[in-house]
Amino acid sequence: MTAEIRTSDGELLSVKLKKVERRRRTTAFLLAAPLLFFIVFTYVIPIFQMLGRSIDNVEMNSFLSETHEVMQTWDGSEMPGEDVTSTFYYELKTAVENKYHGKIATRLNYEKGGFTSLIKKTSRKLENFDENGNFLEQFIDVHKKWGDIEYWLAMKRGTDAYHFRKYLTTFDYEQKFDGSIERIEEKKRINVTLWLRTIFVAVGVTFCCFILAYPISHLLSVLPTRYSNLLMICVLLPFWTSLLVRTSSWMVLLQKQGVLNDTLVSLGFVADDARLELMYNMTGTFIAMTQILLPFMVLPLYSVMKTISPSLMRAATSMGATPFHAFRKIYFPLTYAGISAGSILVFVLAIGYYITPALVGGAKGILISNRIAYHMQQSLDWSLATAMATVLLIAVLVVYWLYNKVVGIDNMRLG
Repeated sequence: MTAEIRTSDGELLSVKLKKVERRRRTTAFLLAAPLLFFIVFTYVIPIFQMLGRSIDNVEMNSFLSETHEVMQTWDGSEMPGEDVTSTFYYELKTAVENKYHGKIATRLNYEKGGFTSLIKKTSRKLENFDENGNFLEQFIDVHKKWGDIEYWLAMKRGTDAYHFRKYLTTFDYEQKFDGSIERIEEKKRINVTLWLRTIFVAVGVTFCCFILAYPISHLLSVLPTRYSNLLMICVLLPFWTSLLVRTSSWMVLLQKQGVLNDTLVSLGFVADDARLELMYNMTGTFIAMTQILLPFMVLPLYSVMKTISPSLMRAATSMGATPFHAFRKIYFPLTYAGISAGSILVFVLAIGYYITPALVGGAKGILISNRIAYHMQQSLDWSLATAMATVLLIAVLVVYWLYNKVVGIDNMRLG
């Protein structure tokens, strides 16, 4: 029988090793705990709150809870009965007394336009209502819109505690009062156009960055160290200045009376009355975003190219391959990891870009991120904004999933 090995203090060696390993793991966890908690509280929890906000209508349901409950027995085929109108009167009266009728007006206006003015006008006239009279007739006397059954149907639908209608709006669809789903009227269809434009810009900027970054990265990898460092400083220069400053600089350069147009006119390439339109369109958006995001393509490509031995190309040439054939068959395939890593970085950043398209692109450069900001800051339709943000998040996660399937996340080279 083999004797058990013990340490100098008489403890079994196996037990001692387990304690040391446990202590090492605990120390590693404690060192990583601040970062873990930071990610949970600043990233994970807000994402779940965003997902909840996109379907959450509990606050509105609590404002008109009794009205919503009574409306469940109303089939919507004809004007609501006295039980619905009287209940709504008393709850609206309570809302006016507690000063939250403005929130009710705003939330119901998301369901059907005109509710804001309708609720506010009715709120001012509530004191004239006869509580023993016909409430529906009195509502109609205040405003004729109360005689339109669609406003009552919108109220019934707008007091649901949870719903997914904002996701339909994200793609220019709407749910009718009878439950059917249809596209919204043509003049209001804007979201699908913005989604397509956003994808187009993200893909286009990624391609432009690749075309520019590939020769720059190759040059960085073959130049002597002191020259490559100088060129790398030029590439990384955008990182050292504010995004707003960089975007403002492009506005100065690209405008009709800007530096670029003045230079072209002075050199005779462009007539003074035919200056190039480079601002407030997609051209300016592409130029500015490509310059700003270029380093995110250069760094992964450079990190991969630096590891490729120059002797591979010389060996292929010595065996009879032309330079182009050697590049296509040997060098280019070896840079796939850098191309894919740079492309996913640029694409993910471009698809959510906000400041540059808003300032340089103007109305023609508005992307889905600008629309999200509009609903967050101006229309105050946070449910629609978070629904759009959720779809954008899902799109990014799908891109990461595809990257992991095709390339493998372990093969990502970032620098």
